[in-house]
Amino acid sequence: MVTLTLLDPTNKSPIRQWLFTTSKQINIGRSSDNHIVLRDILVSRYHLELHLIKHLESSFIWQLNSLGSNGTFVNGKLTNQVEIKDDTIIQLGLTGPILRFQQQLPNQVEVKYQTVATQAQSQSCSHVGNIPGNLFCVHCGQPLNILQTIGPYQILKVIGIGGMGTTFLVQFQDDMSKKTQLQVLKEMNADMEAIPKAQELFKREARILRSLKHPGIPRLYDFFTENAKQYLVMELIHGQDLNRWVNQRGPIPPPQALHWMIQACDILDYIHHHDPPIIHRDLKPGNILVRNRDSQVFIIDFGAVKEASLVPGTRIAVEGYSAPEQGLGRPTTQSDLYGIGATLLFLITGQSPLQFYKNLGQGYRIELANILSIPTQIKTVIEKVTHPHPDRRFQSARELQQALQSCL
Repeated sequence: MVTLTLLDPTNKSPIRQWLFTTSKQINIGRSSDNHIVLRDILVSRYHLELHLIKHLESSFIWQLNSLGSNGTFVNGKLTNQVEIKDDTIIQLGLTGPILRFQQQLPNQVEVKYQTVATQAQSQSCSHVGNIPGNLFCVHCGQPLNILQTIGPYQILKVIGIGGMGTTFLVQFQDDMSKKTQLQVLKEMNADMEAIPKAQELFKREARILRSLKHPGIPRLYDFFTENAKQYLVMELIHGQDLNRWVNQRGPIPPPQALHWMIQACDILDYIHHHDPPIIHRDLKPGNILVRNRDSQVFIIDFGAVKEASLVPGTRIAVEGYSAPEQGLGRPTTQSDLYGIGATLLFLITGQSPLQFYKNLGQGYRIELANILSIPTQIKTVIEKVTHPHPDRRFQSARELQQALQSCL
């Protein structure tokens, strides 16, 4: 995962942030067809490119190519081409916008927890004959490797890293019933503590999740603070997110993709009619989970949720899946519908929605006229729900759901 953070030039505090989870190239410049658009007089239309040039077992190597007429400075040095590392500072022009480049891999987080010696580790099972990768002993059922203990929760595995937090598979033993349960623990990322409103967003997620009761939303079990960090404990769903599903299996047949997005619309209809209405703001394949046993769809990661009644604020956007108004900090319920349309496009084609953006005279938008792999009726739905203007999209999740059903 690559994170690029726009920094305030005076005090280096974060202003805006972009997350890239699967990209191999990131374009930055003043033109609206860049992945990151910076409206500054010192920024060229196509100022710089970041390329993933090596994928090693334990790391990714990125290269910066400077294209701008005012130059690009990497850690204070004028640079045309250079390999960049984690926590690199990039400045566009001598006094232009400043970006911090960061990348983090799930195995890096796991190594951190493996180096923490805890009492729980010494009590973990030591039987021989277990298959590598097993979480529990086949003889006694005890955990084979406890990475760390946080409160009553034993961390068994790193599940993933998101923009606001790291999620772990944990084991919890209820002192009353003495029953052991597997749950999901979400910890605010340490490097997120310096971002304004990060603590507020995390608390908002807990408060809102407490009030949501829908079969397509994982239940919240607990919320607590320990050692100045905040944690959510949630229901474990045995399944796979749609980003991994497509990356491992390839594009999904349209009927199956439609069935999953119809279920997702039902969840959105529920949160959009909550009192007050809730906007997810981060609808993308990685945040839509399909349960293994029955193909039930879940929407996960409510770290970016926003009550529709709140005034414009934090800008949260994910390349290809976020509606234009989200980049302005003005999301609506129609912004979530945009994410459904972009996700459906990814499921059917296996390609990022960015591959289908074209300048049609009034700005860039998704255009599918020449894409033969998508049925015409589905094209029409996707193009409507991803229209740049919210009032030109479907106006409710129920309306979008009915349009998707008509495509079956």
